[in-house]
Amino acid sequence: MSAPIQPTVVIGVTGCVAIYKTCEIIRLLQKRGVRAKVIMTEHARGFIDPTMFRSLTREPVAVGLFDDPSDPIHHISLAKEADVFAIAPCTVNVIAKIACGIADDLLTTTALATTAPIVIAPAANVNMYEAPVSRENRDRLRARGVRLVEAESGYLACGDEGRGRMAEPADIVEAICAELGMSRDLVGKKVLVTAGPTIEPIDPVRYLSNRSSGKMGFEIAKAAARRGAEVSLVTGPVSLADPAGIETVRVETAREMLAAVEGCFDEADIAVFAAAVADMRPAAPAAKKLKKGSDADALARIELVENPDILATMARRKSKQVVVGFAAETDDVVENARKKLRAKGADYVVANFVGEGGAFDADDNEVVVVSAEGERSYPRSSKSAVADALLDHILGDR
Repeated sequence: MSAPIQPTVVIGVTGCVAIYKTCEIIRLLQKRGVRAKVIMTEHARGFIDPTMFRSLTREPVAVGLFDDPSDPIHHISLAKEADVFAIAPCTVNVIAKIACGIADDLLTTTALATTAPIVIAPAANVNMYEAPVSRENRDRLRARGVRLVEAESGYLACGDEGRGRMAEPADIVEAICAELGMSRDLVGKKVLVTAGPTIEPIDPVRYLSNRSSGKMGFEIAKAAARRGAEVSLVTGPVSLADPAGIETVRVETAREMLAAVEGCFDEADIAVFAAAVADMRPAAPAAKKLKKGSDADALARIELVENPDILATMARRKSKQVVVGFAAETDDVVENARKKLRAKGADYVVANFVGEGGAFDADDNEVVVVSAEGERSYPRSSKSAVADALLDHILGDR
């Protein structure tokens, strides 16, 4: 049997304090059987010597356009060698260059020449990162298919606090491996995911709802699809676009969501109920807009009735399915998740805090996965990384 072909990731490194994290990125890639090669900018050499990366990768480290006499068109050979081209850390300056097609050193010429997927992990001062032009440059790259592993919030090397700290190496490696098409451990499986809020009309204008953005559910759906699953996503009203390659059903009310879920649950192998479904709904929505003056009594006394419990309903119906629920809590997070696990009959309940600074509408999350066997905590990281960690957890128990 011939040995498997080892994928190659060319890692661009720019001049930034976060450069020390690149060493861990290389180590994690090597543990996954990935060959890493490094391109450094001249400014990156001011933070770390190329010898460090040469020692870690056992590969030549490229810096200048003309530093390899044996390869007069070095940026082209590197561009062709890459199965994925990653830049971590990537300064806002280099992001701006790539967004505008500027190619004035080895790293940017290679970025322009490569046809491989590109993964970029930005790092910057919070004001530089959040500047409108920086946001525009990142949006421009996303529109071209570049995968951005967004910076995190926290204490920055300059002494400021805010978004700009490079994502953790494990999150960046997950993004790179996703582009490599690794972890295809859900091929042949069907996964159902619910996401977002539901809205329950009071009248044609007003409704009851909650703050769920749908981001966590969408990331779970995308992670399952990357890993080879056939995914059905049932979502309440959110501002997110339908993920490519995923069957997406958009609903509004809890009853509509239940009907959509019932249509695809039986064929699912894994069902993840991440939607924040409204517990109650108005008993008799008005056919016309209720006026503040003339309809004051109706507005002051809105009778509510209970919505169907989608998680409990489908858990009672399960046969082969692994059923995963979510518990959005503001206090006693883990204890409430344990109660929900027992009450609903799910296999897992994913508990997350949703108070001020919590999970709703954030790009990151911190969760505890509760099952009959116990609990496991996952530290705050991007929702994409949490989604893969959750799938790893589920598959590891099977």
